[in-house]
Amino acid sequence: MSPVVGVMLMLVVTIIIAAVVSAFAGGLSKSTDKGPSATFEVHIANDGTWGGSYFDISTKAVSDAISTKDLKIMTSWKAVNGTRGGATVTGPNLTGGNTHYGSYTYNSPLGFGPGVNQSAFTGSYYPDQMFGNYSLMAGTRMHNSAAGFSTSTGGYGVSVSSRYQYTAGSYHLESGNDGVDAMESLLGMNWYVLRPGDTVTVQVVHIPSGRLLYDDKVTVEG
Repeated sequence: MSPVVGVMLMLVVTIIIAAVVSAFAGGLSKSTDKGPSATFEVHIANDGTWGGSYFDISTKAVSDAISTKDLKIMTSWKAVNGTRGGATVTGPNLTGGNTHYGSYTYNSPLGFGPGVNQSAFTGSYYPDQMFGNYSLMAGTRMHNSAAGFSTSTGGYGVSVSSRYQYTAGSYHLESGNDGVDAMESLLGMNWYVLRPGDTVTVQVVHIPSGRLLYDDKVTVEG
């Protein structure tokens, strides 16, 4: 075989290999799920009372409707007193819910607005609004407050003397006794040590694609 023919054969083989690799890489790029995109506005508040403490994510825009069963919400923080905490929420939770009071359970955060078939603001929440059962669209809110109402029912910061702490009652006992309220589910068991000015890292992940939809430090409001 002459040197010229040998070089030509090598060139042909190289071109064929390059074409195969290019086609394979192109197939991979087409099959890879880049996932949806979304824009959120997040607020976290703790004023020491159940009514003034909340976790809220407002959906400003989405590329496509996003089922919350495909989402994971992660929080992490370090309070000014040095305490660290955080939580991870996925939906639906097959064990019955991440928020519970005795036998009553549901998945936080609850959904309100577009993408939620029906919702209630108090009392027994609808399955449709439980995290994992609704979809995110422009205008959808994911929201929960701390549990409590009065000194007789108990809960978080239900009296002037119990600000920034839980007290026992017929409605709610602190985690480890009778329940885990929504703020504990979303921020961790010691969330109440957070004070205005502390920051919480909040991440929202689209599980199928692994895409990070939101990642920012949120300043706690009072």
